[in-house]
Amino acid sequence: MNKKAQTAITPTREENYPEWYQQVVKAADLAENSPVRGCMVIKPYGYAIWENMQRILDDMFKATGHVNAYFPLLIPLSFLQKEATHVEGFAKECAVVTHHRLEADPQTGLLKPAGELDEPYIIRPTSETIIGHAYSRWVQSYRDLPILINQWANVMRWEMRTRLFLRTSEFLWQEGHTAHATKEEAIEETLQMLQVYEDFSHHSVALPVIKGLKTPDETFPGAVDTYTIEAMMQDRKALQAGTSHFLGQNFAKASEIIFLDKDGERRHAWTTSWGMTTRMIGALIMQHGDDDGLIVPPKLAPKHIVIIPVSKNDEERAKILATCERLKKEWQAIPYAQGFVRVDIDKRDLGGGEKGWDHIKKGVPIRVEVGPREMAQAQVFVGRRDHGHRDKKVIAEATFKEQITGILDEIQNTIFERAVQHLKSNIKRIDSLEEFEAFFTAPGKNKNSQDDDQGIFGGFAYCHWNLAAMGHSLLKKLKVSPRCIPLPNDRLGIGFKEPGSCLFTGKPSEQRVIFARSY
Repeated sequence: MNKKAQTAITPTREENYPEWYQQVVKAADLAENSPVRGCMVIKPYGYAIWENMQRILDDMFKATGHVNAYFPLLIPLSFLQKEATHVEGFAKECAVVTHHRLEADPQTGLLKPAGELDEPYIIRPTSETIIGHAYSRWVQSYRDLPILINQWANVMRWEMRTRLFLRTSEFLWQEGHTAHATKEEAIEETLQMLQVYEDFSHHSVALPVIKGLKTPDETFPGAVDTYTIEAMMQDRKALQAGTSHFLGQNFAKASEIIFLDKDGERRHAWTTSWGMTTRMIGALIMQHGDDDGLIVPPKLAPKHIVIIPVSKNDEERAKILATCERLKKEWQAIPYAQGFVRVDIDKRDLGGGEKGWDHIKKGVPIRVEVGPREMAQAQVFVGRRDHGHRDKKVIAEATFKEQITGILDEIQNTIFERAVQHLKSNIKRIDSLEEFEAFFTAPGKNKNSQDDDQGIFGGFAYCHWNLAAMGHSLLKKLKVSPRCIPLPNDRLGIGFKEPGSCLFTGKPSEQRVIFARSY
């Protein structure tokens, strides 16, 4: 009888993937639930990952000509009512402020709302309307265009079922909002920002994604077209990792963003919006984590190297700490990615093994142990997070110093290629309803059951589809949705025109669509 391998995280991914995810968040000390329903406290280590995401994305936005600004958290109710499709799409998610002060109840002494507002405010679920109001004042002539603004902010959407990072009532994000003189410029902007998101996902998060156009039933409320990047998690569910919306003139008309063109004609502007959220941290966890905890891509890691001193007494400890401080000073002067190698020394009064496991669970890319033997021989004992926890080796100090950036790049590339292979091996072309249903039904499960099975099965079904199939009963039964109409992707061999018949209606179809269960 084979003895089960010991893991730092229980249950394992295979045993209970949703609970595994929660335990990784806890073990890596990323976040916790707050007293406010559906909201979270992002702890320092989790926030450090978000700060690194922000820093990289912000530089990418500015490199494409965008600037940052800030707009109000509270939006007058009347602003949302101007764009009917938009308000319809967000109505059930809105948190509403109706009073503007508190007062003590004379009978109980408890605080109660007082001073009812003449018009309720909506805590922003997104900012198209409040920003459109500003743009309507800023834009008078074609010379005022384009406006290319990004906002780093928080938003509130009243979610019923929440999960840390993946879906919370309040979350952090960036939202870009641009206005243009022509339709062509706005579409170009929409696709440019989609490309920025793909580049960030691939090169920084090591997260392979599929770029595509959302089907009409999945389009952002009020938009003409919504483009998305869709990622596949280890349980083979889809996660929408970022979206870019071509809004046409819908919001410009609602907000009266009007300008005089070169011929002196009054025109409505063409607008876009695009966003990425703290959900990306959830994607990172579910894409790269293993049964020992988190694995952080080096380009986003709060720490690239943690040095663990190993000593038996105070005299030995002092000498080893001096060596560790010297190594830290040397290594953190080495340029890497957008800055320098980030190095920390774990000086806590704990055993070396306990420290090591703590950093494994936090996904630190490189662990370096320094004890009396290593110090005496000018060596270091190195473990990599993309390797097993027992896979460690002794390296000469000078050699390791030369290899640091190469090792970090190798870890980044290794976890990306792992994720690419997982994605490629779980995309399946399907051409019959029977096969489609079997693909999204857990092994051993009664296909007539309505249970929300959390097992690892399914993947991305690549099927012919027609508009007439929107809302098909089988999709609802299986809890499956169309994720996107993929753009051409040579690496995955998808997104190309391919005439056929819709899987659900038999009607003509020009191209296959990605279907999946999703977060």
